[in-house]
Amino acid sequence: MRIDRLDVYYVAMPLIYPWRTAYGVDYNIHSVLVKLTSGEDEAWSESTCFFAPTYLSESAGSVFYHVSEVFGPHIVGREYETAVELHERLQMFKGNSFAKAALEIGWWTLQTKITCTPLHRLLGGETRDVVAGADFGIQDSYDMLLGNIQQAVDAGFPRIKLKVAPGWDLEMLQVVCKAFPAMTFHIDCNSGYTLDDLPFFKAIDDLGLAFIEQPLHYADVLDHAELAKKIQTPICLDESIVDTKVAEQAIRVGACKFINIKPGRIGGLTNALIVHDMAKDAGIPVWIGGMLESAVGAAICVELATLDNFTYPGDLFPSSRFYAQDLADPPLEFSDGHLFSPLTNGLPTPDPERLAAQTVRSKVVLPEA
Repeated sequence: MRIDRLDVYYVAMPLIYPWRTAYGVDYNIHSVLVKLTSGEDEAWSESTCFFAPTYLSESAGSVFYHVSEVFGPHIVGREYETAVELHERLQMFKGNSFAKAALEIGWWTLQTKITCTPLHRLLGGETRDVVAGADFGIQDSYDMLLGNIQQAVDAGFPRIKLKVAPGWDLEMLQVVCKAFPAMTFHIDCNSGYTLDDLPFFKAIDDLGLAFIEQPLHYADVLDHAELAKKIQTPICLDESIVDTKVAEQAIRVGACKFINIKPGRIGGLTNALIVHDMAKDAGIPVWIGGMLESAVGAAICVELATLDNFTYPGDLFPSSRFYAQDLADPPLEFSDGHLFSPLTNGLPTPDPERLAAQTVRSKVVLPEA
């Protein structure tokens, strides 16, 4: 296919309730959407990494800049028979995984449109339901958290993820695990701790958590490998896995027993497939992560999670969990309880009026004359 035009949008999507984690609070989700045009066909991608570089070193502003001013002009006006060709075209640029993903994912969604083939089939997945877990950020009180957990338990969610941060960790976990002894929990530290916090990690060994997600610095797989040797609870890596090379190193040094895969963080779907297969060969299960995307990006995560090594319930949410009205149609909703069905009749696309209302800035990228 030839990519003839890019329409790049920086959007701010207002949340129903603030999202609190170890690195702060978000009231709006800042994201970048790209409409790619090839001849008469159009398709959308999304890459979400928040307003400020708190999750990793990129922000929505930097993604918008690199897509619209650097990467986009570098790839537009050319033919790409495979996603690998586009992926390799971007490899001269260092880092900036979210910005690269915004374009690389677009190749896949365009190919879906051109060939009338569901995305999960293009990726090698199965037409099967995808299981979602429940997630809760840092809450206003224990009572609020316990009430939300009870609703998730009543709804039949198979596992619950809890955000933690110093001051909202051990005591909270003891309260929760005592109240729900039969529930499967894991915690997400968002790199909020160090090896000096070993007493905390040893203390939670008795709680029977499924794993600890990203406990230490995002760029340090060696410290994670050291921590893994000193505690019983398995470690899952998220922020650390920014490319296939880091995934290979993390597996080699024993830094994790689980890997969270996010298409944006890993640089797109080509890298996501490589990490999926690499982890499978090493006997490491993977699970899909989310960045509170609109239905455009969330649907892509559902499609990816149909691959066979995605065995732990994913971070996938119905649109109504975070947004009064999703930016895109159709909104993403459960097909049954806590299940998402793969999309066999096309992917969500932004509603023009909602897109205009939530756009901070936009730019069209065309081939040089």
